[in-house]
Amino acid sequence: MLGAAPLAVGAGLTPSLAPAPAAAAEGLGSPPALRPGGKFHRFVARRAAEDAFSGTVLLAHAGRPVLSLAYGMANKKRSLPNQMGTLFNLASVTKCFTGLAVARLAHQGKVAFHQTLGTYLDGFPAEIADRVTVHQLLTHTSGMGDYSEAKEFQEGLKKWRSADEMMDGVMAIIRRSDLRFTPGIRHAYSNSGFFVLGALVAQVSRLSYFDYVRRYVFAPAGMSRSDFYTKPQVLAAEDIAHRYPISRTGERIDFTESEYFGFIGGPADGAYSSTLDLLNFAKALRSGAVLNHAFTELVTSAKVPLTPSDGPPDPSPYRSYGYGFRSVIVNDKQVLGHSGGTVGGATNIDIFPEQNWVAIVLGNYSDPITPIVQLARDLITRSRT
Repeated sequence: MLGAAPLAVGAGLTPSLAPAPAAAAEGLGSPPALRPGGKFHRFVARRAAEDAFSGTVLLAHAGRPVLSLAYGMANKKRSLPNQMGTLFNLASVTKCFTGLAVARLAHQGKVAFHQTLGTYLDGFPAEIADRVTVHQLLTHTSGMGDYSEAKEFQEGLKKWRSADEMMDGVMAIIRRSDLRFTPGIRHAYSNSGFFVLGALVAQVSRLSYFDYVRRYVFAPAGMSRSDFYTKPQVLAAEDIAHRYPISRTGERIDFTESEYFGFIGGPADGAYSSTLDLLNFAKALRSGAVLNHAFTELVTSAKVPLTPSDGPPDPSPYRSYGYGFRSVIVNDKQVLGHSGGTVGGATNIDIFPEQNWVAIVLGNYSDPITPIVQLARDLITRSRT
């Protein structure tokens, strides 16, 4: 009735995250709709049974898993199922890590949010270097567009064979690109802006962007298996989900076999993680393990109100953007996090600070996960726990 082998409270968890008996009892005290076998579980199972969802879902309260679900295949060719420890391409959820990296440098006095791009990076024309600020890059108000729409990027995906080649190649595309509007006048979701922030992190820290996030975000957050995996690593691994978009013929294809499956992702969309690591991330934000409480509040709090047409898509009409985090109001409760969408992938992390819940959905289909996200938000924000 509930679909393929869902994992209930405590099942399939690593020893460090397996809930103690008291935590299991707490899970049983959660609203029935959020428990194993409840309304939310049945809805996700139905989506999976219809082949509209493949991936993992985790609901947690007070830092402990309440409902853990895994459906579909991580690798269809090798018959490897998705499990709670499976790693997924997070797509734009990566922007949370980039925002925190920049904020950590700001906390150290190495970066100032009001400073212009030219203060930290060269090679941009004066009308960009002297006008676009770090704040505008973080809030998608810089006027920059999306490098992935450029033909040169599509060609680069087929030839770049190292992280340095990818970073240099994309930055060259961005440096040659015009602004789409005057910086600061409006919000327009910009992958280019966040890629530039990754280059800024590398320039200021004297580490690669990837090493900086590994050392100062993933490690202190206890995200021991999260990383920016390369194409060879993804192809060789048994615990990394392949992505399955629908082809023009209506069949699901393995995107890792495409020549456009690049060597490595970037600061806007390149990290891989699991539901369990992302739960650790949410707990680390709450505890101040990655960044102190004042700067964490600065990063996650609303900066720019979004219109209904502003991306990324989201079911709530009350949305704002912070520094790499989305802030949403649902049923008069605040929800923090980010969504992600890529070829053959859809992801979302929601943190409910007032109610101490976390909801994570990681999928390796392109099918929208919005209905799952929306139901979780509605049930959690209406609950009394």
